[in-house]
Amino acid sequence: MVLEEFAGPLEVREIERPTPGEGQVLVRVHASGVNPLDTKIRAGRAAHARVRPPAVLGMDLAGQVVETGAGVSGFTPGDEVYGLTGGVGDLQGSLAQFAAVDARLLARKPATLSMREAAALPLAVITAWEGLVDRAGVRAGQKVLVHGGAGGVGSVAVQIAAARGAEVFATASAARTPLVRRLGAVPIDYTSVPVERYVAEHTGGAGFDIVFDTVGGPVLDASFEAVRTYTGHVVSALGWGTHALAPLSFRAATYSGIFTCCRC
Repeated sequence: MVLEEFAGPLEVREIERPTPGEGQVLVRVHASGVNPLDTKIRAGRAAHARVRPPAVLGMDLAGQVVETGAGVSGFTPGDEVYGLTGGVGDLQGSLAQFAAVDARLLARKPATLSMREAAALPLAVITAWEGLVDRAGVRAGQKVLVHGGAGGVGSVAVQIAAARGAEVFATASAARTPLVRRLGAVPIDYTSVPVERYVAEHTGGAGFDIVFDTVGGPVLDASFEAVRTYTGHVVSALGWGTHALAPLSFRAATYSGIFTCCRC
């Protein structure tokens, strides 16, 4: 599927089958994940993840190893793999039958997951892990608030935080609160409950140890108001734009931005 121009349709084209270079693996693509970032790239609205049409988009994939290039020792033909592998810059994406990808960007697909399930995971899981584990160091005993807990990154973040022993809360619309609860978080209906109220109700006014923002804009501003004084940490996957840092500074809390990409 080739994007000939931004905001245009994806056209079916026949292109040359790629040959794996040094350190690369040729993968027969069985499934390709689609993320909000993919739609922004297609529209030409992703300055941080640019492509030059004509281009093959698609960042996430799951498939089977067909051939390995020189210097690759971790994979052999027939292995089922998945990963966040391309679709940005000059890297061919996953909306194709075959893709030659950096072997370091692949992992073996869990046997319990279908190809479709595996292809839906890489970008969301990596983003959630980087924010909660690598940046915020989530651990047992903490209170974690995830904004957008029913979304792609948010739903994974809820599960990671819960698996590491944190007490998890997540904002969502009223219709999606049952999903948030099943994932392991106490749901908060953001359409009817203001920040001051849920901070008072769930933390006694102290604030959350970690606030993970997956929405951006006004939600990031609300995150600064919901974090614990002194030791709190706000993490955002959408920290674009202009924001007042005074609420965060008054709490002497910290902030980390997340930028996840297959190769930068």
